Amino acid sequence: MVNYIIRRFLAGILTIWAASIISFVVIQLPPGDYVTAYIANLQSTGTVLSREEADALRIQYGLDQPVYVQYVKWAGLMLRGNYGMAMEYNRPVKEVIGDRMTMTIIVSVAAILLIWGLALPIGIYSAVRQYSLGDYFFTFLGFIGIAVPNFMLALILLYVSFKYFNVQNIGGLFSPEFLQQGWSPAKIWDMAKHLPLPAFILGLAGMAEVVRIMRANLLDELRKPYVVTAQAKGLSRNRVILKYPVRAAMNPFASTIGYLFPFVVSGSIIVSLVLSLPTVGPLLFKALVAQDLFLAGTILLLLSILTVIGTFVSDLILMWIDPRIRHGMEGQS
Repeated sequence: MVNYIIRRFLAGILTIWAASIISFVVIQLPPGDYVTAYIANLQSTGTVLSREEADALRIQYGLDQPVYVQYVKWAGLMLRGNYGMAMEYNRPVKEVIGDRMTMTIIVSVAAILLIWGLALPIGIYSAVRQYSLGDYFFTFLGFIGIAVPNFMLALILLYVSFKYFNVQNIGGLFSPEFLQQGWSPAKIWDMAKHLPLPAFILGLAGMAEVVRIMRANLLDELRKPYVVTAQAKGLSRNRVILKYPVRAAMNPFASTIGYLFPFVVSGSIIVSLVLSLPTVGPLLFKALVAQDLFLAGTILLLLSILTVIGTFVSDLILMWIDPRIRHGMEGQS
């Protein structure tokens, strides 16, 4: 077990390092750089920047150096806990991200808890009551959840809330009076009241997909001989289903945690713009448009770290759910 955790930790470090290289290179694939985008923005307002001034800006931000030199410097800053300067904001990346990363994690965790809390019982019900009216209903909702984009659902809810319920401030995570205030029990409660809506919107597509996975896996388990044998020996159907097939069917269910974190965060970019959520989604969008190297690279790297953490957590849950995996790991160590 200990050897397995150590190996996974080292593999996670290697994965994060590879992700940092890929993120850094991909951001620089479009032609030009931040200074090019900055000059184009100034020209749209009628301001002209001379070639000397543009070269001075590139030297200031280190954009005049080769890509590998820029990466080595950025990686060195990252190892010291310094994420570089956000060029568009002319402030350290750490200050620009600030509470937004915390808000992103809170919204993502809320969405994932919603996914698990609803998808597990719905998937079990749909499998046990296959072809029932409830199964058809949840299957239909699942197709809707997968087909309808999250941002469209957000727009529909905004329109319905404003048009028919006269709700003025459905967007955001805080009421207007709490936006500039520090953290307090009242502000936390206000956030808790605003959190279910964005969590539901962000988690709907993931919930629909996980319901289908759980339903398919449980249907496969219910047809296996050990279930028929257990029922033939007199065990109640509910006890048999919850003790054995559900536990076995949760293996693929638990393995989805690894991609749920980045799935929710990446899917929240447009939704965050629509609902005015103070997450890193809008920041990442603006940074990619402006080719803000260090800000976009840092956010993408943090998403990679969340993916690695989510995958590791899913592995631990799988080991807890399935004794076969746990004993196999103990045999390897």
